Amino acid sequence: MLSLLLLGFLFGMKHALEADHVAAVASLVTKTTSIKEAIKLGSFWGLGHTITLFIIGSVILLTDLFIPKVAAGWLELFVGVMLVILGIDVLYRLYKDKIHFHSHKHTKQPLHFHAHSHKSDKTPANERFTHEDSKAHDHQHFSIDPLSYRALFVGVLHGVAGSAALILLTLESIKSVSQGLIFISLFGLGSILGMAILSYIISIPLRNSAKGLTWMNSGLQSLIGISTIILGSYVLFDNARFIAML
Repeated sequence: MLSLLLLGFLFGMKHALEADHVAAVASLVTKTTSIKEAIKLGSFWGLGHTITLFIIGSVILLTDLFIPKVAAGWLELFVGVMLVILGIDVLYRLYKDKIHFHSHKHTKQPLHFHAHSHKSDKTPANERFTHEDSKAHDHQHFSIDPLSYRALFVGVLHGVAGSAALILLTLESIKSVSQGLIFISLFGLGSILGMAILSYIISIPLRNSAKGLTWMNSGLQSLIGISTIILGSYVLFDNARFIAML
């Protein structure tokens, strides 16, 4: 029994690494250069994912109901739409920030290029603050910002769409309702940890390349945005075809 529950935890970590999950969270992580913030976003995705799985799993295990195939197909279709929107949002922010490159030369140093953004040009003077000022507030208490709520919502939608497959796995492995709920809970905890670790890994190159707004940072964000759109389009059309065949 213990080995089976441990397997649920490991399955949860593996589940977090599915392509659509990675794409969604990567697109969210592009909005921050803070590693702590990125880990929080990944954790909130996992939390939303876990809450949904536990609620739906509890209902199904207690009532013996099943999610119809057509309903599961529509849910996956909505995930595809969400991925496309997230990918477009990443590319739109790159365009909105108007990052461009220009040559620059310091005294006694060779000519080189810098990337530059005019995003802060529209910031009112009374709202601007220096990098040193921002560091002075690093001690502030934990807060839930709109981006965290977005990560939570994305996790909830992924949890709804993926609940059918998980419940089938749970029913095949465990017959007891209580054991099934523990299995789902550990699965959820594994997905939270897995996505937090993944968010940390994704944030490192984004954070390092953002220090000077280099071509690498905009290139990474473009790659994430385009990949998310492509994957979302595939999920969307694949499930639309599946629904049409039912």
